[in-house]
Amino acid sequence: MTKSIAVKAIGLSAVLAIAASSLPAFAQSQMTVAQFLEAGRDIPRNRAAAMLRSDTRQLIRVVTGSVNQVKAEQASAERAGRRPNHCIPSSGTGITPESLVARFESMPSGRRNVTVTQAIREWMIERYPCRG
Repeated sequence: MTKSIAVKAIGLSAVLAIAASSLPAFAQSQMTVAQFLEAGRDIPRNRAAAMLRSDTRQLIRVVTGSVNQVKAEQASAERAGRRPNHCIPSSGTGITPESLVARFESMPSGRRNVTVTQAIREWMIERYPCRG
């Protein structure tokens, strides 16, 4: 009986992980900062322990998708001969999990209804303004 319950629990976990990973990119990109912070509230601060959790990996996918979208906007503006809103260096954004959470937690509660993508976009405009 115990073995059966354990197998069912593992099966349910696998289904939930697959369902979370198959969320459309659009749905993930619509996550608000408030939702992000709420989803990450119970994630351990120990990186190794955190990476074992599917909710951690889902939040990483949300951030990665948002950063990729912001970088794609920059590349698109450059290809079109327009000045991009931000000039993220090719070496990367420099975002760490700690800096991201600190940034999001420092946002006034009234601003936390913006999407993660919009919050990252605003951060990159501030952090990497285009010169000249």
